[in-house]
Amino acid sequence: MEKIITTKDVHLYYGSKEALKGITLDFPDKGIHALIGPSGCGKSTYLRTLNRMNDMIENVKIEGEFKFKNQNIYDEKIDLVELRKKIGMVFQQPNPFPFSIYDNVTYGLRMAGIKDKRILDEKVETSLKQAALWDEVKDKLDKSALALSGGQQQRLCIARALAVKPEILLLDEPASALDPVSTSKLEDTLKQLRSKYTMIMVTHNMQQASRISDYTAFFHLGHAIEYNSTAEIFTNPKGKLTENYIQGSFG
Repeated sequence: MEKIITTKDVHLYYGSKEALKGITLDFPDKGIHALIGPSGCGKSTYLRTLNRMNDMIENVKIEGEFKFKNQNIYDEKIDLVELRKKIGMVFQQPNPFPFSIYDNVTYGLRMAGIKDKRILDEKVETSLKQAALWDEVKDKLDKSALALSGGQQQRLCIARALAVKPEILLLDEPASALDPVSTSKLEDTLKQLRSKYTMIMVTHNMQQASRISDYTAFFHLGHAIEYNSTAEIFTNPKGKLTENYIQGSFG
């Protein structure tokens, strides 16, 4: 199976503290890949290395090999704006811009110089439909995004990321700030997108990982302990540590 992202022997240091300790993980194209493990195990830190979000943090040193479609993600010549279009990110807290719903979705397109209203209109409708939000907001696209509920704001952030045609979506605990109904809608949205995009999702919620992901990686103390199909990880884990975590012995 073709790999869209490969990472080899990844180490990350905050000052002298080693947070990632030699992680080697590859992700097949398309589908939902869950990263699970106890708090502080390095899963969010690892996720952020994949589109260089850790570059913004002082005293961070990153070692190892990162490739997106065989291109070195950490190449000095790489265009970070282009990279983050291809590898989009949705954060734990919904973070819509304080603009209208329409302007949120078109923000990245306008920044790329697209001004044709017909193209923008089409992209807004397509992206909001993909994020399962269109029917709820199609009559109020000019209203502030901040007036939406938390769950709607998070789906808007997904639509905003999808509008610039990414190949990968990184999701850092996208449902942790949402109520159960909104979480269920968000999960349905991600399931509908799995055939078109590669989604790598950090989650604290093991039930969520088992419900919607195709593959799961278990992290512990800065190591990637095990990576396999979700069915295998949850029913037939290879390692004792993975089994103990799945059974709720720690975490």
